[in-house]
Amino acid sequence: MNAEFDVSDLKRRMQGAIATLKHELGGLRTGRASASLIEPVQVEAYGQAMPLNQVATISVPEARMLSVQVWDKGMVGAVDKAIRNSSLGLSPTVEGQILRIRIPELNEQRRKEMVKVAHKYAEDARIAVRHVRRDGLDTLKKLLKDKAISEDDEKRHESEVQKATDQCVSEVDTALAVKEREIMQV
Repeated sequence: MNAEFDVSDLKRRMQGAIATLKHELGGLRTGRASASLIEPVQVEAYGQAMPLNQVATISVPEARMLSVQVWDKGMVGAVDKAIRNSSLGLSPTVEGQILRIRIPELNEQRRKEMVKVAHKYAEDARIAVRHVRRDGLDTLKKLLKDKAISEDDEKRHESEVQKATDQCVSEVDTALAVKEREIMQV
């Protein structure tokens, strides 16, 4: 009775946390407009929170401007409010069903705020990776308790899980360092 422990599944889940981090960091602005900047903004729509890109089309007409075309006329106010209340410090101008958002130059204080947000995203990714590690270690303990694997196998798999965790955390740190340099570059 030898149960198989799948480290590759844990690695895949850890990579998912890194992919999410990279997407979130891609949205952090460096002074250029990017649709991914406002994609994570949650809008109160039809009684539930939805990502902005599910109620509107986001486009980048100029390097320092975003345009948000809201599909439902009744949602314009909710979209405007969601963008203003996000931690991004943006103030949309409403023109009918279109919201225009000027992306201001980043001053030193704003850059530091962006770096703090980047650190928060990175910490969330590290936590997600650690949760996957904990799941893996719990599974190993259960397999050992059920006598499905030997203690040697458990130790070997534990070290594989830890190695994968360390590698993913280091990828998170690298992505954060790159983004931090990009934000602070004037």
